[in-house]
Amino acid sequence: MSAQPAKSILDLKFLSHGTLEVHDIEKSADFYQRFLGFEFVRTSPISGMVRLGGNHTYVIVQGPKGKGMPYTNHNGIDVASREDVDRAHALCLKHKEEFGLSGITEPASQHDVYAFYFRDLDANWWEILANPEGGYSKRFEHYLSAGPVADASVFKPKKD
Repeated sequence: MSAQPAKSILDLKFLSHGTLEVHDIEKSADFYQRFLGFEFVRTSPISGMVRLGGNHTYVIVQGPKGKGMPYTNHNGIDVASREDVDRAHALCLKHKEEFGLSGITEPASQHDVYAFYFRDLDANWWEILANPEGGYSKRFEHYLSAGPVADASVFKPKKD
């Protein structure tokens, strides 16, 4: 499998950002900065941008309360170790009232990582995971060179 994709119809350069809906820009900015440690910049009275550890950003846009993000559309944040996952989990439980966190799952081994999930005050889902160095980019490169997976059983969680 080639490292260079076939020429696409659109001439695109970079997957630069995603968008997260928030309901109170001030409370959300506080959560992103103080709780998650993201860099935050305000871009208008109802919007901003956040990033952490790289060039990919999320645009934050204030809007009306809606259904919220589906669990399967969560956002992953890597930490260095299982111990860091457990520490983050304990801190989510400790600060859940202050930051409006809900749906905090127990840490577990799944899809080859140790992780847990929680929902923020804007109903966006987050996954805190102990990913190998390089995270999903490294996995992407592996699958790119190895080709498609024919047997879905390779995605079953491994026993600890």
